[in-house]
Amino acid sequence: MDITTLGGPLPQCGVGVVAPFDFALDRELWRWVPDEVSLHITRTPFVPVEVSLDMARLISEHETLRAAVSALQEVEPRTLAYACTSGSFVAGLAGEQAMCAQMSSASGGLPAVTTSGALLEALADLRVRRLAVITPYTRSVTDSLADFLHQVGIEVTGREYLGLTRKIWAVPYRDVVEMARHVTLGGAEALFISCTNLPTYDVIPQLEAELRMPVLSANQVTMWAALRRIGVKPVGDYQALIDPQARVAAVPPPPVESGAASPAAPAELASDVPSDLPYDLP
Repeated sequence: MDITTLGGPLPQCGVGVVAPFDFALDRELWRWVPDEVSLHITRTPFVPVEVSLDMARLISEHETLRAAVSALQEVEPRTLAYACTSGSFVAGLAGEQAMCAQMSSASGGLPAVTTSGALLEALADLRVRRLAVITPYTRSVTDSLADFLHQVGIEVTGREYLGLTRKIWAVPYRDVVEMARHVTLGGAEALFISCTNLPTYDVIPQLEAELRMPVLSANQVTMWAALRRIGVKPVGDYQALIDPQARVAAVPPPPVESGAASPAAPAELASDVPSDLPYDLP
């Protein structure tokens, strides 16, 4: 067979990802990406600082973002993602929005998203107002995430953290599951697992089945939001954010009062339905 008759490769469909210098989970990001999409990942310059609020500020400086985006331009991505939770919430909501503006400006107008901004979009899509949070961070970094969420009216019903400052990518699933079981006892509507350096892909379906609530993770929401901007659906069976059947299963129906009609089963939420949360969907 003469392969020249096939007309050549398909046009490039790529997501440009800016990640911190210590990011170690390239392989996990790819698991949410369908075959027709490529990831082009560049890292921020190394700085000899442990995971902390200081590190978060260093890796989210606008000059650093613009340089990273410039390095991605040669491969012509269709959208940009900043894959770091702490780096995108450390300066609050205004800081997160400024980061997106800087990335878009440096790329000549490409749509851009950060992990923390993607989390807000996911919460809006799921209509979540009460959120439990687990992190690998120290207390101060975890508290900063809670402050960011409070800015947009999200109640943090509980939080747990591991207190790590390095090698977060080595945390086993059992530690994540144990924290999740404890922190979701306070009336949460969903659980967020923070940090793009924390492995989560395989643990999400198990936790959703056990906890009966949507489980979001940093890498999951980042890829979901980035792909959304180019009209591509991510891969993620049995994850409520992505899979309509999992979404229905993860949200238990409200209790029925005596004499009241049975409630209808929850339906998939369309991405174009306006949110009543205090922030807007893109």
